[in-house]
Amino acid sequence: QVHMVESGGGLVQAGGSLRLSCAASRSILSINAMGWYRQAPGKQRELVATITRGGNTNYADSVKGRFTISRDNAKNTVYLEMNSLKPEDTAVYYCNADYGMGIVSWGQGTQVTVSS
Repeated sequence: QVHMVESGGGLVQAGGSLRLSCAASRSILSINAMGWYRQAPGKQRELVATITRGGNTNYADSVKGRFTISRDNAKNTVYLEMNSLKPEDTAVYYCNADYGMGIVSWGQGTQVTVSS
């Protein structure tokens, strides 16, 4: 399994932007899908966005039109561009690798805090 490290989190005012990065320890070309999930205090972890090996993307309704997921296979990195941030986007954001057959791995997470 690939080891992943997230970065780019921080404190931002509502309406601002952040770009999260997920750097993998090896090639992500063979991984079925990469994704971003988030977990706010007292809530379950939820899907934010995914991107398949073929480049197909999927977004949670709450972030559609504001967030963009992308991948740079040459750099073994997945990005999450977040615009028009809202206080309700505050959470720990986790990178996810889905190998298929129920096998997944997670990064350690990066905190995103949006102030009102």
